[in-house]
Amino acid sequence: MMLRLSAAFRTLLAPALVALALPAFAQEAPDAMVKRIANETIQLIKSDPKLAAGDPARVREVIETKLLPNFDFTRMTQLAMGRNWARATPEQQQRLTAEFQTLLVRTYSNALTQYRDETIDVKPLRADASAGEVTVRSEVVRAGRAPVQIDYSMAKTPQGWKAYDVIVGGVSLVTNYRDEFAEQVKAGGVDGLIKTLAAKNASGAK
Repeated sequence: MMLRLSAAFRTLLAPALVALALPAFAQEAPDAMVKRIANETIQLIKSDPKLAAGDPARVREVIETKLLPNFDFTRMTQLAMGRNWARATPEQQQRLTAEFQTLLVRTYSNALTQYRDETIDVKPLRADASAGEVTVRSEVVRAGRAPVQIDYSMAKTPQGWKAYDVIVGGVSLVTNYRDEFAEQVKAGGVDGLIKTLAAKNASGAK
């Protein structure tokens, strides 16, 4: 089905997202940031009854206030669009970014409600201290099951480190949409894709 993440992918995405759901400290190393945030968010889930119960309003509040500031949604949209990004006007790019952000917020919300008692093992970062882009690697440890690798593609910005992709078990959250976006653009142009995303967001479809 168009513009849909698999249920299995959303389930694996849940623990990945808790690691980016609180604001970062200035000048904090990206791996230290992910580790700290993961621990803080797990405690938040355990201590907040509404969040632990998956209350939609509370989950959305946490996503919008804690998660969004740590992502570069413009770059995420550009990656999802691939070559078609250059075909869009600046206004269309802004509209695409807004609609894609709304779509991803719902994806994050659905994933966060599926988080249970997994633990996140963040690996030490192996990158030059002056690097502007890094990959933070981690494993989600699940009782009785094999761990799942989670990679965070992150870039240093004037506002601090921001994630522009999450790779869950080798599958990119962002490029997962690329083929579908390309099909929409081929069929109805960039405006057709914007219309599809807007309709999906308005309907609240998962």
